[in-house]
Amino acid sequence: MAVIRPFCALRPTSANAAAVAAVPYDVVSTEEARELASGNPLSFLHVSRAEIDLPDGTDPYDQKVYDQATSNLEMLASTAPLVVESEPSLYVYRLRTKDHEQTGIAGCFSLDEYDRNIVKRHERTRPDKEDDRTRHMLALGAQTGIVFLTYRAQDVIEGLTADNMSAEPLVDIVAPDGVEHTVWRMTSNNAENIVAAFGELASIYIADGHHRIASAARARDELRDPDPASKSRYFLGVAFPDTSTRILPYNRTVADLAGQTTEEFLAALGSRFPITQNGSPEPQKGQVSMYVAGAWYGIDFGPLRSVIRAEGECLVKQLDVAILQEHVLAPLLSVKDIRTDPRVAFVGGSRGTAALEQAVDSGAAEAAFSLAAVTPSELLAISDAGDIMPPKSTWFEPKLRDGLLTHRFLS
Repeated sequence: MAVIRPFCALRPTSANAAAVAAVPYDVVSTEEARELASGNPLSFLHVSRAEIDLPDGTDPYDQKVYDQATSNLEMLASTAPLVVESEPSLYVYRLRTKDHEQTGIAGCFSLDEYDRNIVKRHERTRPDKEDDRTRHMLALGAQTGIVFLTYRAQDVIEGLTADNMSAEPLVDIVAPDGVEHTVWRMTSNNAENIVAAFGELASIYIADGHHRIASAARARDELRDPDPASKSRYFLGVAFPDTSTRILPYNRTVADLAGQTTEEFLAALGSRFPITQNGSPEPQKGQVSMYVAGAWYGIDFGPLRSVIRAEGECLVKQLDVAILQEHVLAPLLSVKDIRTDPRVAFVGGSRGTAALEQAVDSGAAEAAFSLAAVTPSELLAISDAGDIMPPKSTWFEPKLRDGLLTHRFLS
């Protein structure tokens, strides 16, 4: 069973929600966060990236940053103001753009179930990033970053979700990126039914937010509260059905061709894969598009993918992103560890293929690779198998905003 639990959210009012809501802390640099929050004392970036309020050059992992975040949250709560729900609730959270809509349930989910792999993962986490958010959570006594979850769609849950969307929302804002964020409080009766419906799910899946949930688990372990009902044993998430979860590709650029000329590299690549000149910038599954020397090329992974499948390799090995790494980037461009090689940059699919062209045309990179997106069904299957995707395989869009719902586990 999957546990979802109502909670007393710390949240902005409808009047100040647009000013408070901020991009997730981990999609911007310190400089970008400072610019976004400039002139807006209510921006939640003052809490999630508190180094922006300290002198330039401050180490973002300095204790002063976590102290500043604590002070900023207290100030924001009183001046915005932020309100605390008087009764535990679940919430309906809808994300809507011009061409996409997805609606999920916000609540608290069990960290014990994360330990038992009922809440399933598909990525590894980095200790330094875990350290940062663990310290941030413990300093604030709150989890401010929401975990993006998904589950296999269930008609009962979707029906109960829709029942709550006719009422007046608590929050309805359009963010600067054009994404509309709407939040409703769920009625107590529907919340009870949602809890029961989630209890029928065998698993739920982490889509985006592996470091947030890993850090919440570490914060729980440090607090060592033996009470199974303790708020510290739960993490804040929004669960969306897999049928509406949208995954975009996570593309790559490489700064150089490892000492090869363009002609030499194309010849080496052509000896391994069928290549098509003037390829589409947006490939189909089983293909990768490459931009080099001002031109697009299509690379067909189909024959190799068939061999990998016939040999009984796991689904991860069959992913285009894995084939690109193991059979192109590593052997031909000497990218041995994509997580640490400074020659590699990652470009989220929301930026489009024009960003790849710009990187190459400007001289910032010599080659760019455009991928087809991993599908939700692939993500769930890989998670069920207990496998791990290659780094930077998925880009979830649209993204949740920090500050609209906060889970306080210490009070």
